[in-house]
Amino acid sequence: MKKKFNGSCFVFLLISAIATAQPKLPDTVTVGVYITSIHDIDFKQKEYTLNCWLWLKYKNKNFNFAENLEVPTAKTVNKSFTTIDSSNGRIYMMMKLQCVMKDAWKISHFPFDRQRLRFFIENSQYDMHSLVFVPDTLGKHFDPRYTLSGWTIDSCVLQTAVKKYETAFGDETQPLPKSSYSQFRVMLSITRDAGSLFWKMFLGMYIAFLIAYTCFYIHSDGIDSRFGLSVGALFAAIGNKYIIDSALPESTSFTLVDTLHGLTLFFIFCVVACTAFSLRLVKKGKQQKSARFDMVAAQVLLLLYVGLNAWFILQAATN
Repeated sequence: MKKKFNGSCFVFLLISAIATAQPKLPDTVTVGVYITSIHDIDFKQKEYTLNCWLWLKYKNKNFNFAENLEVPTAKTVNKSFTTIDSSNGRIYMMMKLQCVMKDAWKISHFPFDRQRLRFFIENSQYDMHSLVFVPDTLGKHFDPRYTLSGWTIDSCVLQTAVKKYETAFGDETQPLPKSSYSQFRVMLSITRDAGSLFWKMFLGMYIAFLIAYTCFYIHSDGIDSRFGLSVGALFAAIGNKYIIDSALPESTSFTLVDTLHGLTLFFIFCVVACTAFSLRLVKKGKQQKSARFDMVAAQVLLLLYVGLNAWFILQAATN
């Protein structure tokens, strides 16, 4: 009987030791979001304003999201409304957020650009060993009527990830200067409705080219007028580019705006060069040859200019 008792105690102690040795699982927090509007998009400052409803469901009462909610990519966060319900044995928190978000715009194909807007949240007090997020994927996550004017929303994806920081934030109990936090992410893919915006921004550039192009139809006797129109068109195209660049963030890559304006400047220069060559023929007394050269050069340059523009625009629109 004594041996049996000792054996039972040993099994009990062994089970207790195994249970004690197992790491404690982190608490889960179910997160959902509904975006009501995205507005005040500022390409120059690389920011936009996002309004949304955010709700969190969890059991651990120590998760004070009202004070410890962090939006890492936000410039400012304003909580205009917060409600908490703990009547069913778990906490249900809902809040209305207005965030001024900072993001990196991709402008290589502007205005045929596609952007990905990111909204991340973390708990600044508890790392992933204590808290993990689970997305609430039921229903829609944005209001398609008021969310974004001038854009088309392609997709809205909710996901979770682990955000690693190469620091322990001054915690001396950590063996390594590293920490990991669970992160809830909303990835919103959008495409710009670029039809009318394209003509609004590039119409001045194309008018400048057409002004230079009409020089081919001015008689060689008005050679001064031809040079004057070409030079005026050149400065008009440069001015149009500076106006567009003033509304865009700086970029080290060669964008569609740079390509189309560079192409226009090059063809205006070709018009000036053709005018100079035509003047040389006139000075040699070859008026008929000069007129024939003007007509051939006009058609070739126009076809090349239209074709190259169509090709670059098509590449930007399809990419």
